[in-house]
Amino acid sequence: MRHFRETILVAAAALALTAVGCAKKKVAVAPPPPPPPSSEAPAPSRPAAAQVERAVSTPAPVAETRRPSYPNAETRARIDQLLARIEDAYFDYDKHTLRPDAIRALEADSTELRDILKDYPTYRLTIEGHCDERGSAEYNMALGEARAEAAKSYLVQVGIPGDQLHVVSYGKEKPVCTESDENCWQKNRRSHIVAMAQR
Repeated sequence: MRHFRETILVAAAALALTAVGCAKKKVAVAPPPPPPPSSEAPAPSRPAAAQVERAVSTPAPVAETRRPSYPNAETRARIDQLLARIEDAYFDYDKHTLRPDAIRALEADSTELRDILKDYPTYRLTIEGHCDERGSAEYNMALGEARAEAAKSYLVQVGIPGDQLHVVSYGKEKPVCTESDENCWQKNRRSHIVAMAQR
């Protein structure tokens, strides 16, 4: 009988140990499958969309500043000084070819004038052509234009842009001297450069 009781106790203890061991053991549960990938990207929130739109529509700042196309008052005063120093170019009777003294007159300060004008493409000069009183008005208008063109050609060779030089002929209409002698006539056969009236 005693042996029977020991056998039952051993069996009960084994059963209890098995139950305890089974209680501690957890059954592995598979995690739920991830949601299927969506083909549509999530819509950005309003503030983010506004920032992107602002970034696209705002132009990048320009690195270099543009120079003005028209000179300021100080530069215009310097141009006027140069024009006052450039003497009129004088011509022989009934000629429009530049003489050596006319070339020297046009050459004075023309390099500095060229450098200034290149920086201000909308600024223009007028080259006037003049004649003495002899000859018809029509003939002197044509001769005055030829003289102004001769002066312009020289200045273009020096490097002044041709589109900044306007030519006009006054023929015998604007003499600087009114005596009827060769000395006076020579003063009237000339080309003269002035700043063009700006619009």
